[in-house]
Amino acid sequence: MKNIINFIFDKHAVIYKVLLYIITTALIVYLFPKGGHFKYEFQKGKAWQYENYYAPFDFAIQKSAEEIELEKQRIQSNAKIFFEADSTIIKTANQTFENNLQIFINNFKINDKEAEKLILKGKKILDKVYQTGVINNEHTLKIYQNNNTVNVRYGNNVHEINFEDLIKLTEIKSWIQLQSEYNNIGVYKNQLVEILIESITPNIFYDDYFTQKSLEEAVNQISLTTDFISEKERIILKGDIVEGRKLAILNSLKKEFQSQIWTKNNLKWLVLGYTILVALSLLMLMLFIKKYRAEIYENNTKITFIFFNMFLAIFLTTLVVKFNVAYVYVVPLSILPIIIKAFFDPRLGLYTHVLTILLLGFIVPNSFEFAFLQIIAGIVTILTVSEMYKRTNLFISVAQITFVYFITYFAFSMLQEGNIQQIKLEKFVYFALNGVLILFVLPFIYIFEKLFGLVSDESLKELSNTNSKVLRLLAEKAPGTFQHSIQVANLSEAAANEINANALLARTGALYHDIGKIKNPLYFIENQSTNFNPHLELSPKDSASIIISHVDDGIKIAKKNRIPERIIDFIRTHHGSSLVYYFYKEQEDINPEGLEVSHFMYKGAIPFSKETAIVMMCDACEAASKSIKEPTGKKIDDMVEKIVQKQMDEGQFMNADITFKDIQTVKKVIKKKLKNIYHLRIEYPE
Repeated sequence: MKNIINFIFDKHAVIYKVLLYIITTALIVYLFPKGGHFKYEFQKGKAWQYENYYAPFDFAIQKSAEEIELEKQRIQSNAKIFFEADSTIIKTANQTFENNLQIFINNFKINDKEAEKLILKGKKILDKVYQTGVINNEHTLKIYQNNNTVNVRYGNNVHEINFEDLIKLTEIKSWIQLQSEYNNIGVYKNQLVEILIESITPNIFYDDYFTQKSLEEAVNQISLTTDFISEKERIILKGDIVEGRKLAILNSLKKEFQSQIWTKNNLKWLVLGYTILVALSLLMLMLFIKKYRAEIYENNTKITFIFFNMFLAIFLTTLVVKFNVAYVYVVPLSILPIIIKAFFDPRLGLYTHVLTILLLGFIVPNSFEFAFLQIIAGIVTILTVSEMYKRTNLFISVAQITFVYFITYFAFSMLQEGNIQQIKLEKFVYFALNGVLILFVLPFIYIFEKLFGLVSDESLKELSNTNSKVLRLLAEKAPGTFQHSIQVANLSEAAANEINANALLARTGALYHDIGKIKNPLYFIENQSTNFNPHLELSPKDSASIIISHVDDGIKIAKKNRIPERIIDFIRTHHGSSLVYYFYKEQEDINPEGLEVSHFMYKGAIPFSKETAIVMMCDACEAASKSIKEPTGKKIDDMVEKIVQKQMDEGQFMNADITFKDIQTVKKVIKKKLKNIYHLRIEYPE
């Protein structure tokens, strides 16, 4: 048991990578569609590249989504419209008419004979009105005024009526006046017309429930197929153009493969196939990182970050495909290479993007078109997106990416349709939305920096601005140290470029490495503008303590100002575990017997990367160069050799992934730059 625990502790980094690899593979496979994959690739308008193809089994030719949608629209335009007749309204209208007419007869003292005539004529007109039906629904009139017939439901009976025959309430006055002319009412015609109008209310109402139910039944009866293909029937010949009926047959057969022939019995083989392909893709990514980005491979946080972003892109695309496949081009997949490039480098960003797009080919329709569009967009992203902290540059890059989407889709449409009339303009809207969403990459980078403790190149560029709060304070409180830091930054950047290290990281780390001197600036010689030296009043041990404390002070200042850990590492390691040699020798001269080396030694960690090792070398050499009286090329060369060799002898670079060849290159750069700083020239003879 103890051996197992020890093994786990010793190999915990490798075990974590294996678990991460397995979990990511499983999650991606889980997102993949659980259906068969048609083994032939084809495109509309392209020639069939394979041998003559015959139907492997019986299947129906399915209608396309466009055909089904057109049929739905046709059914909706010709759908039956239902109204309901309310019989109680007729009784109410008759009662109202009788009451109002009786009041009129009493008021005007009309004789019985004339009154009976008015009652009979009025009821006759009223009966005719409701025999036809009265409607008053402006919304219904607007929608259904072009329909020839409607269905009016009288209880359980339904009668088909010409819509134009229904009396609209707005037309009731003219309709009753016309009827009164036919009935020869006489002197009281106008009064009877008014009484009738007051008594009549609509009795026909739109029946939304029956209308929608009828429409649903009609839509549900739409046939999803157009024809039937028998087993061994010829589908397409080699060289035939994939279009028309042939395209419909192939699409139907592809859907059949993805659904019916894949049962629970062979699902395990399908999952196994997906697992092998996904595992192989992730393995290629892992091997690429191990071979060409060893420093990333050794950092489990960075590996997790890359795998997480890869899975996130696949997850979001899967959600969109399940919701509505038409919106698949709205997903801003170009954010993936931007993020990887921002935190690492363009080559890794493009490699990760390409592998992700290849995996998405199992999820999206028209996988070749999708992969081509997205890979081209990814290449353009890597080539154009730079200096994202400058908003103008990001907008220009997004415009270029969107334009490439437009052009590529336009070319595909011409190849598939043979003309430009069939181009779907909504696709251009989707690409434009894609570009808008790419602009949100900056908040994503900020969030990832906080979640994973990483620092992007954009953040490094912001930090390296000498107008930042901490560097301004350094320039104000310790101007000599500020100038020294700038010189070290220039040396470190040049050296890092020569050995393919992260030059921006080395420069930024160098600018901040001595910010701890802000606390006691006058105790450091570069800030002593007068002849007064405060160390003359202190013991060597106390002086060394103040000098050593600038590392801890720098870490505290950095954390207070929320400087990233990646930069704090330079503060922590720029002196490593070296000795404050000047005060150590001074103490040795005063009291060699009671001398404790630990009191004069820095407590910081030793460099652990190329960049931190470079800054250590450049810092020591630049500081020592100030003490050379009458500097010459030989003196500078000897000084650099002596300092770097001493650091190597002390084991300061033992944990850094820097080679002897790299160290030799760094020394050459330091020598050359220091000679340029001191303007050393050939001495001409007098």
